[in-house]
Amino acid sequence: MSRIGKKIINLPKGVTVTVSPSNEVVVKGPKGELREELNRDIKVNVNGDVVTIERPTDQIRHRALHGLYRSLVANMVTGVTEGFKKDLELVGVGYRAAVTGQQIDLALGFSHNIIFELPKEVKASATAEKGKNPTISLESTDKQLLGQVAAKLRSLRKPEPYKGKGVRYMDEVVRRKAGKAAGK
Repeated sequence: MSRIGKKIINLPKGVTVTVSPSNEVVVKGPKGELREELNRDIKVNVNGDVVTIERPTDQIRHRALHGLYRSLVANMVTGVTEGFKKDLELVGVGYRAAVTGQQIDLALGFSHNIIFELPKEVKASATAEKGKNPTISLESTDKQLLGQVAAKLRSLRKPEPYKGKGVRYMDEVVRRKAGKAAGK
């Protein structure tokens, strides 16, 4: 039995989980609503404020899906109650970010600014304090979408190993390399 898959999911107050006959799970909470289409073999049971995920057999495929779907449903419950947040840091001279509505205007050392369009489910804010690197905070109820947007922003200028310049996650550690040895 999957250790992750057999764990129960406790629903906080104000969160409802409904399962349609086509095995689509809809989670509604104070921060919004999330939907996920599950494999037809996996069963989702909602008993009061407890959700359990069951698999029909011990086949490798069913065991793999068991833990996956339990984690997805648990992340949906967390997303509609608390939400998820990712912070990015812009390291480099002249690197700036400005948020206008659903667009982020990034100056990342290129000859032009990059305008990044955010999905409507993601909210962003940028801060720039004197003496510190500019930061971008992304918030969303959907963990997968938030991670994808953060990864796309990071890919615009990945941190390089010599000076450490680029867009990085706040908790990311960049392994630094030694430069060329000094000449004679």
